[in-house]
Amino acid sequence: MIKKIFIAACLLFSLVSLAQQGTSSPYSYYGIGDIRYRGMLENRSMGGVAIEQDSIHINVENPSSYANLKLTTLTMGGTYGTKALKDDANSATAKRTTLDYMVVAIPIGKLGVGFGLMPYSSVGYKIQSISADGSQNNRRLEGTGGVNKVFFGSGYKLTKNFSIGADVQYNFGKIETDNLEYVTGVPVGTREVNVAYLSGLNFNLGAMYQAKISKKINLYSSLNYTFKGKLTSENTRTISTVDYDGTFDIDPEGFDEVTATRELELPSKVTLGFGFGQSRKWLIGTEIAIRDAGKLANNYNNVSGASFKKYNRYSVGGYYIPDYNSFTSYAKRIVYRAGLRYEKTGLVIQNQEIDDKSVTLGFGLPSVGSFSNFNIGLEYGIKGTTAAGLIQENYFNASVSFSLNDKWFVKRKFY
Repeated sequence: MIKKIFIAACLLFSLVSLAQQGTSSPYSYYGIGDIRYRGMLENRSMGGVAIEQDSIHINVENPSSYANLKLTTLTMGGTYGTKALKDDANSATAKRTTLDYMVVAIPIGKLGVGFGLMPYSSVGYKIQSISADGSQNNRRLEGTGGVNKVFFGSGYKLTKNFSIGADVQYNFGKIETDNLEYVTGVPVGTREVNVAYLSGLNFNLGAMYQAKISKKINLYSSLNYTFKGKLTSENTRTISTVDYDGTFDIDPEGFDEVTATRELELPSKVTLGFGFGQSRKWLIGTEIAIRDAGKLANNYNNVSGASFKKYNRYSVGGYYIPDYNSFTSYAKRIVYRAGLRYEKTGLVIQNQEIDDKSVTLGFGLPSVGSFSNFNIGLEYGIKGTTAAGLIQENYFNASVSFSLNDKWFVKRKFY
């Protein structure tokens, strides 16, 4: 059954991931959009902490974790998000529903392999600037698209407590921006449309180590390094004179088209985490991620006043299970997760650093009679600032995921 579900899920996710708008942030205008957190919902619900060598949950943050799986696992996740945006004078709201990932991992003795598809970055904004006194031109900006990631990785258990792994990631996607400039009362404006097709490879190495420091308490640690990568951007810019009406139905009258190729640079990243816990009972951990600045500005969004610095993420989180083997109380077998996350995104606009901070909460609901599970995650956060005329985002995300666990490649015996 899991094989049939996997095939159907692959087809569904492949179609939806290319069509969906994964963000509603004006900050996605810059670079290649909002960089999406790569982890599973279980890790996101702990503020991003992904340090435990788990036997039934996939951890794509560190490919060495695949070596610790005991069952073939298929997991998918999605998010419904609401966002309140405000500056010094205005406010607006936005909503979105997205598929976040689809991943399969298969244990093969001391070796484990994992592969899947997920968004790497998302672009989604619609901004309109109208001159109140008519002294300046009006502008209407809109952007969609993003970069998706297909990856394949493997992990190998060198010893009982130490695993290493690597994965390769193919990044691809399309970003389209539309800039209409016009004067109030004049039905003719100027329109600039930019389309970028992006593609490129990068690689990831990881290691995980755990050891007992007492009869019940374990030490967990994780190290992951993502190499610098390249993105080739095939750009097309079209500038035209257009007729438009009140609903912005646009009729181009004539246009000029320019094509160019640009090499973007995906920055390298190192992630280090450690923590303590009791297996199948509780865990508390912390994780730090540092990413270089990279060179992500394209020809259509390389504007003055915006730059990229190093990215830093600081996470603290964990989980608690009252009684993993309880036969009398389902509530005692639920995994309760929580965490805090603080990010310096690396984006700097008008000398203002754009930070992102959030608090997370999650619940892992085990399936009766199997190792499969259903997960719920809640996140509330604040991104950006209203200083220097910028926009602050107050957001709330409600996410769900399921993890199907089963044995594959078992030879049937008949007697």
